[in-house]
Amino acid sequence: MLTLHPRILEKNGKKEFAVLPYEEFESITMALADYEDLKDLRIAKRDEKDAPGIPLSQVRQALGI
Repeated sequence: MLTLHPRILEKNGKKEFAVLPYEEFESITMALADYEDLKDLRIAKRDEKDAPGIPLSQVRQALGI
């Protein structure tokens, strides 16, 4: 879990912006990127769930290894 230390800036008495230390911003950015990767992986696995597999021996033969 990320611990955040935002500074809230107000405009005309209303909360307008949240300012974070740069390290916290980087942590959030990396966490969001990881989440997007996980989401994409889950979609790919779902989409390929019923796709036929290729035996490793065939892959090796096709690649000449």
